[in-house]
Amino acid sequence: MIKRVIFIIPFFSVLFCAVNAQVPKGFKSLLNGKDLQGWHVSRTSHQGTVGNFYVQQGAIVLKQNPYGQGGVLLTDKKFKDFELYVEVKIDSFCNGGIFLRSTESGQAYQIELAMPGGTGSLFGEAMQISKSAEAKEIAKVWKADDWNSFRIRMVGEIPTISLWVNDVFMWEVTQPQNDFTAGAVAGMIGLQSHWTALYQPIPGGFNMPGAWRPGAAHRFRNIAIKEIKR
Repeated sequence: MIKRVIFIIPFFSVLFCAVNAQVPKGFKSLLNGKDLQGWHVSRTSHQGTVGNFYVQQGAIVLKQNPYGQGGVLLTDKKFKDFELYVEVKIDSFCNGGIFLRSTESGQAYQIELAMPGGTGSLFGEAMQISKSAEAKEIAKVWKADDWNSFRIRMVGEIPTISLWVNDVFMWEVTQPQNDFTAGAVAGMIGLQSHWTALYQPIPGGFNMPGAWRPGAAHRFRNIAIKEIKR
């Protein structure tokens, strides 16, 4: 019995280290690897409010539930100036994103996650941003059907946002103004599963019938943040 305990403990220690091996020094984990403690689902997002979000093998998994209804998973805590590290694995033909300084309803600066599509681009979610960005070199470093690391830096009340993918610099953008409706300078980190239109939109309306294929998922692991004091 004693020998079995001796071997079991190192096994789980190695497994724990493997899951967290890539988190940069000085960053604080936002995921305990077991459940969604410290996170909550937005109940006011137009993306949906009943998405299938859970933790599996140390990673957050986002799926639609029922098909057509996505949602936004938000940190309980708000952040102002920070660097965020996260590893993502995204199924093809799904549209999602990483929200920065998000409101409860999901208004945010967004890093796009969509394959094929504009993964790594900077957009506004539920707001028009002054200056977007495109990760033009991402194809050179992207690992298809595998985990890819994102490192995002956001500082300033009028924000400067920077992105690295797999440790390669993609872009840096300083907005000419704070684009939030109420001029927010702090907000939550959000993970988005995009809704899919299952109805005929009004003429000229916004429709994304191919935003999420049935049964697909976005996965996030080693989510960690370093708050920047300025």
